[in-house]
Amino acid sequence: MTILGEFEAASFLPWIERHAAKLGLVQAICVAGPDRIELDIAGPAELIDMMEMGCSLGPIDVWVEAIHRAPIECESG
Repeated sequence: MTILGEFEAASFLPWIERHAAKLGLVQAICVAGPDRIELDIAGPAELIDMMEMGCSLGPIDVWVEAIHRAPIECESG
């Protein structure tokens, strides 16, 4: 999941981690910048949908412009 916007607030990353934990999702923040956050999230699709909605509404001190989701292909072998 890639979140684009304005994330000057230091509270957004801990908020993301708490929200994912409440939903029972496994997450890792891969990239965190003032205008882009990339997350690796695993769990049921319905809960990931809820995570996306929560991030789009987010805390009041951040501005989310867009969220893009793409599945990650796992390599086996």
